[in-house]
Amino acid sequence: MTDAEPLERALELAERGRGGTAPNPVVGAVLVRDGEVVGEGWHERPGGPHAEVVALAAAGERAHGSTLYVTLEPCAHHGRTPPCADALIQAGVARVVAAVGDPNPQTHGVGLERLRAAGIEVKLAGGDLEWRARVQNEAYRVWVAERRPFVVYKAAVTVDGRVTVPGSRWVSGEESRRRVHELRARVDVVAVGMGTVVADNPQLTAREVEAERQPRRLAFGRGPLPQGSELELASAPLEEELGRLAEEGVQSLLLEGGPTLATAFLAAGLVDKLLLFVAPTLAGAGPRFVGDLPEPVRLLRVTAEPVGADLLVTAYLREP
Repeated sequence: MTDAEPLERALELAERGRGGTAPNPVVGAVLVRDGEVVGEGWHERPGGPHAEVVALAAAGERAHGSTLYVTLEPCAHHGRTPPCADALIQAGVARVVAAVGDPNPQTHGVGLERLRAAGIEVKLAGGDLEWRARVQNEAYRVWVAERRPFVVYKAAVTVDGRVTVPGSRWVSGEESRRRVHELRARVDVVAVGMGTVVADNPQLTAREVEAERQPRRLAFGRGPLPQGSELELASAPLEEELGRLAEEGVQSLLLEGGPTLATAFLAAGLVDKLLLFVAPTLAGAGPRFVGDLPEPVRLLRVTAEPVGADLLVTAYLREP
């Protein structure tokens, strides 16, 4: 059995905790001994056992001499639960393969070093598995490392980069609009600028999709908000507002504002991920989705997928 197969399984197990682990990351773990899986686990909720401890409990005595495959570096500090590194040492695990290291600057590498000091062989996966593990907890990684939310800028645009189509209410198709509602259901905050508020008075809620909760809804700008608006006003400088949101536990922010707000975020280097729903239309006129920037912005890991008649282009502005 190669290292890839159990790490793939660990990534799959981690997703079972999605939506229930905040403010903690999602983590999955698989224990293998003599080519056989002897224990599996994932983190389910804050204060509950971590994935490694669940896998150890499932394996029992068979954990001795085994290899642990885990999506995130085992912790070595006391929080709501004891350190996972100590549990692995006590159980006699012989080898640990982690998909990616701890993103917290204060604890990065500490768990792996403790395992090495105890004589346990340690390896980081690297390559595509590391990237997938990073993406799996992209919001958590930025929140814990930079003390601000992970910012996704979403826009529906025509092929010529316009955000409006003369004579049409919508730029993108129904399938793309449904995808946006699914995005809203998964993030902590959805935000627009005051220009969008004045023009559209948007609800910014997740509608006609499965949503365990509605996101917080913000308007960046000086205000005032229209009478009856349910949005929160964020009028301080962007960095200050993002820091405040992070202190309040906000890990992810979906930016749906128009060109003015998008340009401000991009110029300040505060956008992490770009989602462009490109409609098969040439508008020929109208505002573009982003204004002038002080310098070019290089996009990373660019992918494209069809969403109905549209094309969803996804790109990162930095490694998560």
